[in-house]
Amino acid sequence: MTVRVLLADDQPLVRAALQMVITDAPDLDLAGEAGTGEEAVRMARDAGPDVVVMDIRMPGMDGIEATRLITAGRGARVLVLTTFDDDEYVYGALRAGASGFLVKDMALDDILAAIRVVAAGDALIDPRVTRRLIGEFAARPAPGPRARRVAGLTERETEVLTLVGRGLSNAEIAAELFISAATVKTYVTRLLAKLDARDRVRLVITAYETGLVPPTG
Repeated sequence: MTVRVLLADDQPLVRAALQMVITDAPDLDLAGEAGTGEEAVRMARDAGPDVVVMDIRMPGMDGIEATRLITAGRGARVLVLTTFDDDEYVYGALRAGASGFLVKDMALDDILAAIRVVAAGDALIDPRVTRRLIGEFAARPAPGPRARRVAGLTERETEVLTLVGRGLSNAEIAAELFISAATVKTYVTRLLAKLDARDRVRLVITAYETGLVPPTG
């Protein structure tokens, strides 16, 4: 299946570089280009992309607000790509519904791989910002309603959510709990539905916000 990608960046050179590698990839298709947040929102609605590669800093509406509007309809997934790895940008982008956060100095092949990961329904955060990000979420607990929803999980679902929050893959969770990877996948699917979580990164956030995974200091 071909993944349709919308590029949203106010720098033409960045868009040109990404356009070139996306066009050359047999499994990716360029759905369009936007130079502002407003254009990105409109094109995401009209062109129906699977993934939007979104810059943070753009004139007018920024990438965080554009991400919030695009993901509100549960349509395209958003992969935030920026030169800035500041905690507040990461935090704001993921709160807005982004499924991934990368910095622009990554190799183009790695960016293409990230697009495929996000299109498949998984989440991806640049390892350079993950450790700080986890600390940020651990220090900023969410309000009570989400904690009450987590309290409704079964014991096994809570165990799986905790291990997801610790960053374990399905295979690693399976080994930890002595169950099959297919069973873990079933539990993760249930967690996504029960917690109304768009993707795996939302489960990680929930695990930290509710204290299932404590700050590591």
